[in-house]
Amino acid sequence: MTAGQPGSFLPTLAGKLLRSRRLMRAPIWAFKARAGALFGSRMLMLEHTGRTSGARRYAVLEVVDHPAPATYVVASGFGRKAQWFRNIQADPRVRVYAGSHAPRHGTARILTQDEVDRTLAAYRGRHPKAWERMRPVLEGTLGAPIADTGAPLPLVELRLD
Repeated sequence: MTAGQPGSFLPTLAGKLLRSRRLMRAPIWAFKARAGALFGSRMLMLEHTGRTSGARRYAVLEVVDHPAPATYVVASGFGRKAQWFRNIQADPRVRVYAGSHAPRHGTARILTQDEVDRTLAAYRGRHPKAWERMRPVLEGTLGAPIADTGAPLPLVELRLD
């Protein structure tokens, strides 16, 4: 769907909202106060280290999969250019804030394309309505269509210590 087609308004608006730094940073205070459960089990906050500054940085991300108690899989909705994604490439040591629990140290690992394809197929099966709403938004932020395989959507596994 392109910008002029019917039904493209909401994905375009959602993409603009996702680019709003102030709006996207708003949930950080809740996670720091251990009130992340307000956002449900499909959101977490990732603390990572700035690759240039060395400062602590935070990103609230959607959980795509939670295959084990100490493992989360999150998506980089802005692709490989997202600052948090570039930071974990430089230093995969992270802290994860999930729900109302104390933050836990962990390690980030970028999934292979085969792992991404399998994980997204499972997500589409579990959450078909959410996927249909988010797919056009992600295609807008990524600047590319998301096919059933070879999706340009990077996924990251967060394995807690």
